[in-house]
Amino acid sequence: MTVTAVLVVAAALIGTGLYGALSQQSFVMLMMGLELMLNGVLLAVIGFWSLGVGGPPKGQLLAIVVMAVMAVEMAVGFALVAAVYRRRQVDTTEGLETLKE
Repeated sequence: MTVTAVLVVAAALIGTGLYGALSQQSFVMLMMGLELMLNGVLLAVIGFWSLGVGGPPKGQLLAIVVMAVMAVEMAVGFALVAAVYRRRQVDTTEGLETLKE
């Protein structure tokens, strides 16, 4: 496996996530797109560490921290989606006219 192959896969993940985040109106699909983009960035960073520098990656702690941040982001995001759905009964971005109230 080469750095180029890892970067191509990371770019595909980032591109798919960007398309999903920009084209979908559902909150859940929007958050999944954001997660795909973060996973692509994480894969690129780990690929650079492991294949670009040589030897085993030494920044595993940063990767674990990024994964923990992603999990927290998803939990907070789903809590916000649940709160918006309970209050306004909408599950798409088009259903929200304003964030005030």
